[in-house]
Amino acid sequence: MTLGAEPEWLVLGFLRNQRLIDSVAQIESITVDWTIGEGELGEPGVAAVKTRANAQVVIERSAERVVTTGCGQGSVFGDLMAHIDEIELPPAQITQGQLYGLVNAIRLQETTYKSSGSVHGCALFQGEEMLMFVEDVGRHNAVDTIAGWMWMHDVNAQDKVFYTTGRLTSEMVIKSAQMGVPVVVSRSGITQMGLAVAQRLGLCAIGRATNKRFLCFSAPERLVWQPELLTPPG
Repeated sequence: MTLGAEPEWLVLGFLRNQRLIDSVAQIESITVDWTIGEGELGEPGVAAVKTRANAQVVIERSAERVVTTGCGQGSVFGDLMAHIDEIELPPAQITQGQLYGLVNAIRLQETTYKSSGSVHGCALFQGEEMLMFVEDVGRHNAVDTIAGWMWMHDVNAQDKVFYTTGRLTSEMVIKSAQMGVPVVVSRSGITQMGLAVAQRLGLCAIGRATNKRFLCFSAPERLVWQPELLTPPG
């Protein structure tokens, strides 16, 4: 279930975020077929992934499959929590001014959500510069698409900030951390498990970010306050 903006990046990002592959080099090709089968029910579009002969993909990782709900049905393979302690995030920070600029860039962005609603958006920032913006029926699709784009183009994540319109769930926090992004921002809130994972990883999770209002839920040392930007009371 996807809007299909960049399906190849979506597939690649999903495979990496679910740890079904370890490197882009393991993939020979990703082919997306949107052909709908005959009959009323028909067959949905499919993506065929071909790995290289010496890719050494660990098939056992797909043995445990959990179907998830929320923003479209999805699948989670294995236990993502089992390896989070192996993640080491870079010592990056975000300034208060950059946060305000980021939120304003999202506000000015032309989106499907503004015209029709019912979608989630995710973006990757470097400072106040928006590098990529993706909308899809679910926030997980959007973050996977950005992850696929980053890996395909070998984008270094150490000075990047990830933005999502959706809640900061544990999966969203883990995916951001797996991408190597140390700061995540959301216009929504954070779940209890999402907060626990963010604190465990030292990831800066900022929520309820609209205009110049926000809540820093974790790793406040990554947020650089600028007193000159604080609005006096009254």
